[in-house]
Amino acid sequence: MAYVFTHATVLDGTGGMAPLPNMTVVVDDAGCIDKVGPASSTVPPAGAEEIDLAGAYLMPGLINAHVHLCGSGKPLSAGGAGRLIDGVVGNPVGRWALRRVLRSHAQQQLASGVTTVRSVGDPGFADVEVRDAINAGAFPGPRLLASGVGVTVPGGHGAGLFAHVAGTPEQAREIVRTCFAHACDHVKLFITGGVFDAEVEGEPGVLRMPPDIARAAVDEAHKLGMRTAAHIESAEGVRVGLEAGVDTIEHGAELDDELIALFKRNGAGRASSLTCTVSPALPFVKLSPEKTKSTEVQKVNGRIVYEGIVRAAQQALEAGIPVGLGTDSSCPYITHYDMWREVVYFERIVGASRQTALHVATLGNARILGLGDETGSIEPGKSADLIVLDCNPLENLEALRDVRMVMVRGALDRYPRVKRLSQLDAELDGFLPKAQA
Repeated sequence: MAYVFTHATVLDGTGGMAPLPNMTVVVDDAGCIDKVGPASSTVPPAGAEEIDLAGAYLMPGLINAHVHLCGSGKPLSAGGAGRLIDGVVGNPVGRWALRRVLRSHAQQQLASGVTTVRSVGDPGFADVEVRDAINAGAFPGPRLLASGVGVTVPGGHGAGLFAHVAGTPEQAREIVRTCFAHACDHVKLFITGGVFDAEVEGEPGVLRMPPDIARAAVDEAHKLGMRTAAHIESAEGVRVGLEAGVDTIEHGAELDDELIALFKRNGAGRASSLTCTVSPALPFVKLSPEKTKSTEVQKVNGRIVYEGIVRAAQQALEAGIPVGLGTDSSCPYITHYDMWREVVYFERIVGASRQTALHVATLGNARILGLGDETGSIEPGKSADLIVLDCNPLENLEALRDVRMVMVRGALDRYPRVKRLSQLDAELDGFLPKAQA
């Protein structure tokens, strides 16, 4: 069905975006943006359904570049999560239930205004099955880039949760080939440890994956035309990842001049990028271990990781390294409807401007994920992935919290509903940084 949004205030997603008042945006019946122009001179096609926004804000849907769809955000220890996953992946009823969970969480992302999601590790290739069902029209959902299971090493991050174990370079290549056979969109590596599996206070992000295994996994993925992303929470891990040719460094750590140079010269004709994920680290800093289902050691390490993520993002922005945004949904206190918080953190903690934060969460993320020609901005020829807001996010990014309408690939949800976790929301709101003047 064709739609025409009239009297819209458009924020187009580009780096220099500014509110464009009294605009008309035409969406054709193939789900693409057909026309964008002043309301006074843009003629809608006959038969299109008109939606008068009366000055409300129309902008590209958000893109969440780092998501695990398997958890809700309710605090659960790593051991508890592993036991839960073991109980569902290995039997047909459990797999059916797992797909329903992933479907529900993907739809929560969409209802909150996220029209594109990159899954970076989910059990048993269930995210691939959900992606295929969405694409086949079995049920509504966001555009989903799926990694299936990731590549880790014995005792490595994600082992037993959402990654297969490689003890040799050839085993890493075989896991990548398995991902390719399942039609995964990209490959996730777990190069360092994380907060939950750190063994020593002050040493999160310990290098787990040997460089030869990382190089083999990335090389095989690139041969097969697949992008790569790597969980990394130390400077040593960043070096190993970049030297292996990883496309996106997830999380990150404080960078030195050598690492910044590696970012810029890595890849075939483009720099590697950094995905900023303040959301999963901040609760460790602000909340007690009892609430995050962690330990005192993990709380200390959580602060170190938090500071590294923030500093790396600041350095990347200063150096002109592409930066993306993701929430790490499923981690403790990270729900599937809180991408807006990550955008706010990017402004109020990392120090990006509101304009930059909106751009990174839309067209910037799209370009990093290889979707810049398809989505991320409001311009003719792009997919109609749009959200409607009552308030101007360039005045306060918290406007993203309440989305009035969501459209993905031209399919409109007039009344998106998010099933919120009120107790988690209250805790998170309690340490939400105040808006800057």
